[in-house]
Amino acid sequence: MSNKLVEKEWREFFISEIFMKIQRGKRLTKGNQQNGETPYVSSTAANNGVDNFIGNSKGVRTFENCLTLANSGSVGSTFFHHYTFVASDHVTALILEKPNKYIYLFLSGIIRRLEEKYSFNREINDKRIQREKILLPVNSDGLPDWQFMEDFMKQIERDKIAAVLSYYNNSLNNNSLRGGVERWMPSENRWAAFAIQDICEIHSGVRLTKQDMQEGKMPFIGSSDSNNGITAFIANKNASLDKDVLGVNYNGSVVENFYHPYECLFSDDVKRLKIKSKHAGKYAYLFLKTMILKQKSKYRYGYKFNATRMAKQKILLPVDASNQPDWINIERFMQQMELEKIICYLKSKSQP
Repeated sequence: MSNKLVEKEWREFFISEIFMKIQRGKRLTKGNQQNGETPYVSSTAANNGVDNFIGNSKGVRTFENCLTLANSGSVGSTFFHHYTFVASDHVTALILEKPNKYIYLFLSGIIRRLEEKYSFNREINDKRIQREKILLPVNSDGLPDWQFMEDFMKQIERDKIAAVLSYYNNSLNNNSLRGGVERWMPSENRWAAFAIQDICEIHSGVRLTKQDMQEGKMPFIGSSDSNNGITAFIANKNASLDKDVLGVNYNGSVVENFYHPYECLFSDDVKRLKIKSKHAGKYAYLFLKTMILKQKSKYRYGYKFNATRMAKQKILLPVDASNQPDWINIERFMQQMELEKIICYLKSKSQP
């Protein structure tokens, strides 16, 4: 079977012929949205259509493993969602009788061409969706060739993965390439103990109650052990604004910590650690994160990892010839680990 689009016969189908179920989401105003972890999909063209994360379970319409088509706003934007989500009334869920990731991805590219036909002032309402037609490749019986669509998208995925895999393999094995990583392993006998205050600046967060939070787009870091510590998105501003730091919980999920390369605000339950060395970047913070987590068994909810204890807490780090933290090689080590993990993942995905 040919996997080339130009060698296939195509014909028109009504969207209503293709999908078993076509259903618009349900209206849910910003004021009625509750904080939670379920993606809320609306008519944005960014972030796969996800506009918020909510906790509402009543009076909403929930879908999974389907496409969404934006009826208004970014009209025509189409996304595949393999996860459970809540749909707003600005999108319509399109559900196949036999859901298939690759067929959905093929169809999303075709349906997205409706963007050219509609605009903010001309929405894709329910009646227009029923009348709308799309072109699809067909088999010898003149029916949609689902197997071709699946195979075609799988081949595109394999081709993309092969290209990325080649780049990462070169980066790992050729240090002269931009992004290349020198191989380095910490020596078993070249480690030393350092008090956190000797290697990091320690800054406090700022207390901000739920009642005082204003809804916005700024990540708010609380004492959580999930979602990279992000517990809300707010519009508030205060002295805890920071980035390129490690947020370490001294209350709640004690000792849990996350690296934040982006700007965010921090709760008073979280300390901000900034490595003093100019040689420390993202990878040094990820290494430090793991070393600090080694102390988790020592602390608990009733025995807080407060500023005094945190400052004096000692952790082990690889050292250089001057017996100082070897941040340069720590960075190399973590980059190498990252590349090896990426390559392992891509190889697993590249198999037919």
